[in-house]
Amino acid sequence: MKLDILVFSVHPDDAELGCSGTILSHIAMGKKVGVVDLTQGELGTRGNAELRLQEADDASEILKLSARENLGFRDGFFTIDEDHLLSVIRIIRKFQPEIVIANAIEDRHPDHGRASDLVAEASFLSGLRKIKTSLDGESQAAWRPRKVYNFIQDRYIKPDLIVDISDFWDEKVKSILAYKSQFYNPENDEPETYISSPEFLKFVEARAMEYGHYIGVKYGEGFTCRQRVGVKNLFDLL
Repeated sequence: MKLDILVFSVHPDDAELGCSGTILSHIAMGKKVGVVDLTQGELGTRGNAELRLQEADDASEILKLSARENLGFRDGFFTIDEDHLLSVIRIIRKFQPEIVIANAIEDRHPDHGRASDLVAEASFLSGLRKIKTSLDGESQAAWRPRKVYNFIQDRYIKPDLIVDISDFWDEKVKSILAYKSQFYNPENDEPETYISSPEFLKFVEARAMEYGHYIGVKYGEGFTCRQRVGVKNLFDLL
């Protein structure tokens, strides 16, 4: 299945927090979007890997994704080496996305920036035909996404572009709350964490309102890009 947009998130729920409004808005335009989680989030204080996978499935239904996979990298301990790069390259070549979206370029959680670098390197290497990969016994053709964008997470980063997600805010929140083990849930008696307090969801909304304010809408999601963004028509930026 060829996708228009492929999102790589290092932990299940990163995509929902960082870019689910953008996912929803582009699916509404008829685009095919998929998510690949690099780890199962098994080091999280609350919940467990099996539960996180089920929550990711629940969130995927809300988002109406065309595909979702988990690469099973070690949470907290994956590295940028040949094996991990080839795993990501195989996925890029499998889905042949025009656009890749990945974690923040740097953040409070060290996995986020490392995942960003891993995906950026793999996205480039995936276009080199002399790197040979196969999937299910079939050799894969080289494929390089046209653009790689990074969503913004805990730490404030000045965005290079902002997507209006005002019409999709409620669905974004539903996709986040599909992770019942991770976010505010008064029925959960596990230890409270930074993201499980009700204040954290207020922070997520405040950040979206701030980015929306920059472009004159109610809610926005910000992205950075390692490349310059170019257009042929200035009206594409309206």
